[in-house]
Amino acid sequence: MTPETGSAPASAPPTGGADPAEARRVADAAYAREQRNLAEEKKNERYLWWYLGYFLFGIHAVAFVMILAIKHANP
Repeated sequence: MTPETGSAPASAPPTGGADPAEARRVADAAYAREQRNLAEEKKNERYLWWYLGYFLFGIHAVAFVMILAIKHANP
Protein backbone atom coordinates (compact mmCIF):
# COMPACT_ATOMS: atom_id res chain seq x y z
CA MET A 1 0.00 0.00 0.00
CA THR A 2 1.30 3.40 -0.85
CA PRO A 3 0.75 6.06 1.81
CA GLU A 4 -0.28 8.86 -0.58
CA THR A 5 -3.02 6.99 -2.50
CA GLY A 6 -4.09 4.44 0.07
CA SER A 7 -4.15 1.62 -2.48
CA ALA A 8 -1.81 -1.12 -3.51
CA PRO A 9 0.73 -0.35 -6.25
CA ALA A 10 -0.17 -1.49 -9.75
CA SER A 11 1.37 -4.73 -10.94
CA ALA A 12 3.03 -5.22 -14.30
CA PRO A 13 0.69 -4.86 -17.26
CA PRO A 14 -0.66 -8.12 -18.68
CA THR A 15 1.28 -9.45 -21.64
CA GLY A 16 -1.62 -11.19 -23.32
CA GLY A 17 -0.99 -14.72 -22.03
CA ALA A 18 1.75 -16.93 -20.70
CA ASP A 19 5.15 -17.09 -22.32
CA PRO A 20 5.28 -20.27 -24.49
CA ALA A 21 8.90 -20.90 -23.50
CA GLU A 22 8.00 -20.69 -19.83
CA ALA A 23 5.02 -22.99 -20.35
CA ARG A 24 7.31 -25.48 -22.09
CA ARG A 25 9.80 -25.35 -19.20
CA VAL A 26 7.02 -25.98 -16.70
CA ALA A 27 5.72 -28.91 -18.78
CA ASP A 28 9.25 -30.36 -19.10
CA ALA A 29 9.80 -30.02 -15.35
CA ALA A 30 6.49 -31.77 -14.64
CA TYR A 31 7.38 -34.56 -17.08
CA ALA A 32 10.83 -35.00 -15.51
CA ARG A 33 9.29 -35.09 -12.03
CA GLU A 34 6.77 -37.72 -13.15
CA GLN A 35 9.54 -39.84 -14.70
CA ARG A 36 11.55 -39.66 -11.44
CA ASN A 37 8.47 -40.69 -9.47
CA LEU A 38 7.82 -43.64 -11.80
CA ALA A 39 11.44 -44.78 -11.57
CA GLU A 40 11.35 -44.58 -7.77
CA GLU A 41 8.05 -46.45 -7.66
CA LYS A 42 9.50 -49.21 -9.85
CA LYS A 43 12.54 -49.47 -7.57
CA ASN A 44 10.35 -49.63 -4.46
CA GLU A 45 8.17 -52.31 -6.04
CA ARG A 46 11.28 -54.37 -6.83
CA TYR A 47 12.38 -54.10 -3.19
CA LEU A 48 8.91 -55.16 -2.09
CA TRP A 49 9.17 -58.38 -4.13
CA TRP A 50 12.62 -59.13 -2.69
CA TYR A 51 11.31 -58.63 0.88
CA LEU A 52 8.34 -60.85 0.13
CA GLY A 53 10.65 -63.54 -1.27
CA TYR A 54 12.91 -63.44 1.80
CA PHE A 55 9.88 -63.57 4.09
CA LEU A 56 8.37 -66.59 2.32
CA PHE A 57 11.73 -68.36 2.28
CA GLY A 58 12.11 -67.73 6.01
CA ILE A 59 8.64 -69.04 6.77
CA HIS A 60 9.34 -72.23 4.85
CA ALA A 61 12.73 -72.69 6.51
CA VAL A 62 11.14 -72.36 9.95
CA ALA A 63 8.37 -74.78 8.99
CA PHE A 64 10.95 -77.30 7.72
CA VAL A 65 12.90 -77.10 10.98
CA MET A 66 9.70 -77.53 12.99
CA ILE A 67 8.73 -80.59 10.96
CA LEU A 68 12.15 -82.10 11.50
CA ALA A 69 11.97 -81.38 15.21
CA ILE A 70 8.58 -83.07 15.51
CA LYS A 71 9.68 -86.12 13.50
CA HIS A 72 12.83 -86.56 15.58
CA ALA A 73 11.22 -85.91 18.96
CA ASN A 74 11.31 -88.75 21.45
CA PRO A 75 7.84 -90.13 22.26
